[in-house]
Amino acid sequence: MTLQDYRFEGKMKKIKIGAVGLGRLGYQHAENIAFKIPGAELVALCDKDEVKLNKTADAWGIPNRYTDYEDMITNQALDAVVISSPSSLHTTQIAQALDAGLHVFSEKPLGTNLEECKIAEEAVERHPELVFMLGFMRRYDPSYAYAREKIRNGDIGNVVLFRGYSQDPESCIEGAIAYAGHSGGQFIDMAVHDIDLARWMVDSEPITIHAIGGCYAHQEFGAFKDGDNVAALMQMENDAMVFLFAGRTAPHGYNVETEIIGTKATLRIASVPQKNMVEILDHHGVRQECSQDFLERFEQAYLAEINEFIKCIHDHRKPEVTVYDGTKTTEIAYQCKKAFETNELIRM
Repeated sequence: MTLQDYRFEGKMKKIKIGAVGLGRLGYQHAENIAFKIPGAELVALCDKDEVKLNKTADAWGIPNRYTDYEDMITNQALDAVVISSPSSLHTTQIAQALDAGLHVFSEKPLGTNLEECKIAEEAVERHPELVFMLGFMRRYDPSYAYAREKIRNGDIGNVVLFRGYSQDPESCIEGAIAYAGHSGGQFIDMAVHDIDLARWMVDSEPITIHAIGGCYAHQEFGAFKDGDNVAALMQMENDAMVFLFAGRTAPHGYNVETEIIGTKATLRIASVPQKNMVEILDHHGVRQECSQDFLERFEQAYLAEINEFIKCIHDHRKPEVTVYDGTKTTEIAYQCKKAFETNELIRM
């Protein structure tokens, strides 16, 4: 479909989207499309939970609802799909949608292993006329975008160290344990965001990886050769160091912070994971409240990335985030997982 196909009487036609997956993030994406993206129209929903599916579709007035993804993508009214299903389903659903002639936005990770990623790559290569975008939303957070421009402009000199922390709150641990069996592990499920940021900001690829960690509070993760807190140290091709920490037991809330140390300056993003600019002075002393989940912290970034996907379809161009970014990030995350499991230095 060409750009002209999306024009109607001098105006841009709304992109008709079907969304699959109504978990926490899938629900947020669907709600954004339904109510906050002017260039898009949510016309179909898909989820295995029929009760949740019908309740959501009824509340939003969505005419088409499916419990089977393959049925949804045969709907001739659709222009695109947004995929927020379990990670192990991503690449198959990406390929099916592209082969059906639909533009695709998929949540991370691209796949839980390289074989899965190749399925997506081949599908994207078969359909150069279609837009594919992967949901690395931190690239669309204003603070991260600003920091990257500082780095690209040479304002901090040569990058010495990239340090990324991603911590989920202890209050969400039951969900993490329930999902552990098909998450791919903490590096693939969680640290991929920091891996993507490191590649994007440092503009280099790792040559060595060492990873450590363990089950410090929740032994359940050990059954899946995973930990509740893990870390990795990488040396990049341009000699920059990258340190990643991913944890699931933060007592204070959702905590994502990043530091980039350069030869001329240091950048820190969310070094205090504050909910807003309010300071509370009470019998506890002086304090700031923290965001409690990723939806709250990256609310605007999630909105911006879907908006970019819609604009790419309208403008007949490709997004900056490619399928190959997804493959490379999964490859690095998998090598981190291997280094964690074997306690050996991995040479890429």
